[in-house]
Amino acid sequence: MTALEVCAAVVAAFWLAVALDVKRRWPGSRLLSRGAQAPPGRGSVLVVVPARNEAGVIGSAAASLSAQSESFAHLVIVDDRSTDGTRSEARDGIREAGAKAEVIDGDAPPEGWSGKLHALQLGLDHGLARLGPGSAPEWILFTDGDILHRPGSIDALLLQAGASSADLVSIMARLRAQSFWEKLCVPPFLWFFQFLYPFRRVSDPRSSVAAAAGGCLLIRRSLLERLGGLEAIRGELIDDVAIAKKAKLAGGRLWLGLDPGIESLRGYDTFPEIVELVARTAYIQLRRNPALLAGTLVFLGGIFVAPPILLVLGLARGSLVAALSGFLSWGVQSLLYSSTVRYSRVSPAVSLTLPLASLLYGYMTFLSAWRHWVGRGLQWKGRAYARRGEAEPPVALTGTMEKKG
Repeated sequence: MTALEVCAAVVAAFWLAVALDVKRRWPGSRLLSRGAQAPPGRGSVLVVVPARNEAGVIGSAAASLSAQSESFAHLVIVDDRSTDGTRSEARDGIREAGAKAEVIDGDAPPEGWSGKLHALQLGLDHGLARLGPGSAPEWILFTDGDILHRPGSIDALLLQAGASSADLVSIMARLRAQSFWEKLCVPPFLWFFQFLYPFRRVSDPRSSVAAAAGGCLLIRRSLLERLGGLEAIRGELIDDVAIAKKAKLAGGRLWLGLDPGIESLRGYDTFPEIVELVARTAYIQLRRNPALLAGTLVFLGGIFVAPPILLVLGLARGSLVAALSGFLSWGVQSLLYSSTVRYSRVSPAVSLTLPLASLLYGYMTFLSAWRHWVGRGLQWKGRAYARRGEAEPPVALTGTMEKKG
């Protein structure tokens, strides 16, 4: 066999192995219940929402939570020093909840704290103080300021916690996929997350895989306190995965799933906006390790981008083995990816574009590393973090995502 045929056979074997791995399949059946029964613990939930420059989305997100006031004890939205209309929109959104909801002002994060985690801590402290020791909630729900919750979502989270005996229940919110770039790049974002952290393995107490989605994360208060609270992860920039790992190491049970009615309202209409979304944490995910970066880029290129290239090269060189292997790899890849494409409500034809999207993700991952190498570090919503746990600089950075809110 030629080198081309060997490479093509290896790639095909990889995709066949992934297809046979049951726990790595798209978790389409892992959906929150839509039952009407009142769950145990209803009304014993403190909801905390960090909001920095969320004008345009926070009003709807807050209203979707406010409408579920019977399900929570208190709702605290932390206006994290926004420079737009976040505070007023948030106050308008929570009117239905009356005294059970409020908007408070955030302040600058202390040294060693990320901005979001400090905002969550402020909201958590305020909510617990407002409820008092005698009414301490059983559960804490952390959810982002751009997340729209369907009616009954809080009850559904509690029901899922009871049904799976979980101490931490998290939902990967459905991201918006309307613009051309969203359709091309958003479904792969979900697919790669599931590939790295198979949802079924996250829920398996025998597996070391641990992850959560910070957009919607319900955690038992006693477990959070046992972990040392948010202070234990205060400098983490990928905070959801960090808290999930600590929770699992402490013996907590995790459940990670989907719900088409819990969705992000944030849009990414241009490619630069998608780049900012991915590049801000890609190199951090690789622990800022150049060897892991190199391995990731080789893996993306050799396994994800390669199938259509192998097909074309096989046909061009008259190698039936290479052509068939490339065709098989691309077909299996597209079939596996199609479930995510359907969930994202985009055209089935997008299932064929994972190689192209993988090439773009490789570029964004390298860009993330490059920014760290030249000292730009992580940039997000006007804050910059050059190193792990570094406090924000005195001069905020203004970028694409800042404009988006």
